[in-house]
Amino acid sequence: MIVTSVPIILASQSPRRAHLLKQIGLTFQVHPSSVPEVIDTTKSSEENVSRLAMLKAKEVAERYEHGMVIGSDTIVVIDGMVLGKPDSKEHAIEMLRLLSGRTHTVYTGFAFVDVASKKSYIAHEKTDVTFRILSDKEIADYVETGSPLDKAGSYGIQDDFGAVFVERISGDYYTVVGFPLSKFYTSFTAFAQELGYLKGTI
Repeated sequence: MIVTSVPIILASQSPRRAHLLKQIGLTFQVHPSSVPEVIDTTKSSEENVSRLAMLKAKEVAERYEHGMVIGSDTIVVIDGMVLGKPDSKEHAIEMLRLLSGRTHTVYTGFAFVDVASKKSYIAHEKTDVTFRILSDKEIADYVETGSPLDKAGSYGIQDDFGAVFVERISGDYYTVVGFPLSKFYTSFTAFAQELGYLKGTI
């Protein structure tokens, strides 16, 4: 459990990210950001997830008088192409066909913003994911569930049928879920301690 002296706000409506924060014992409230997830093609994948995570955290921080805001962003990259959330079932099918039998990279950036001092912190992590070869029926059946439609790359690796598509990973599993937990935990507690907000961890 992480105990802080100020409110913690998660600038995301992702149930997977909320689950991960609860997993490490963090108490928080949810206030989704309205920042559009627009990729800057002149920037690297690392720069894009870091930039978007910070923009989301800063946008939500402006709505509060005190507290710490957590922003995050995840993208899937293959052949230099960024796969965000699909805009239709047909788009999701295209993405999954592209990922079938190949390795892609998942990037997750996270950012912290202290409302009072305006101090901030940003980091990112990446993990390589290899899919087995998928049949068209598997892809169609999965997309019909609707589950892929709110996920970068059109699949989920946790609590989702998409997990059976994954043959192996290289890197932090939790980066694919939504937060690189080990890096997030050590970064968050260090940032909170630096600000004098950390009351304790269990």
